[in-house]
Amino acid sequence: MTGAAGEGGAFYGRRKGKKLRAGQADLFETLLPRLRVHPKTDLGQPERLFGRPVREVWLEIGFGGGEHLLSRARKNQDVGFIGCEPFVNGMAKLLAAIEAEKLDNVRLFDGDALQVIEALPDASIARVVLLYPDPWPKRRHHKRRFVSDAMLARLARILRPGGSFWFASDIDHYVGWVLARVLRSPDFAWEAERAADWREPYPGWPSTRYEAKALREGRTPSYLRIRRR
Repeated sequence: MTGAAGEGGAFYGRRKGKKLRAGQADLFETLLPRLRVHPKTDLGQPERLFGRPVREVWLEIGFGGGEHLLSRARKNQDVGFIGCEPFVNGMAKLLAAIEAEKLDNVRLFDGDALQVIEALPDASIARVVLLYPDPWPKRRHHKRRFVSDAMLARLARILRPGGSFWFASDIDHYVGWVLARVLRSPDFAWEAERAADWREPYPGWPSTRYEAKALREGRTPSYLRIRRR
């Protein structure tokens, strides 16, 4: 994830990196408008976003290059996916893959994920996924971290009972930060019973480029499985 909404709702992070190739830019003009979610008008019944019945809806926040979202969408054709990513280059990569594979169970939002979260109805999402978000390591920037007590309350509202929140990070102190807030939340339960439960990736996990970089640099990722009570 390349940005985050702070407690006040302000967006932090960059939106664009390398210049887009002509084909990528074309997809922003042609494909993204067809897949883009408009929070104020489209999210009253998110399961109807996809033009066909879906069993449930998952929300991925800050999908980066889209490797994880694409893998899940391919393997779970009966699930609808809403992916949020403000970083233009990450969105371009995902759009190209969606176009090539003709995936019809993905919808996208290229702004601050908080807008989507606040527009979703109560208990409308089966899973929220947040992988390797910006840790904002400096203490004065901790308020910019995506996970906060207030954000957990927002996620609890949109998650159905028994739904899951998946959080992965290679930054130990951010993992500890998230766990502290989960453990004091009345809405969530951390499901780990042994060390392997947070050291082993989620079932069907597709390794991402960011994860590979973390492992090369000697950082061990943690994968938190958090359940909505």
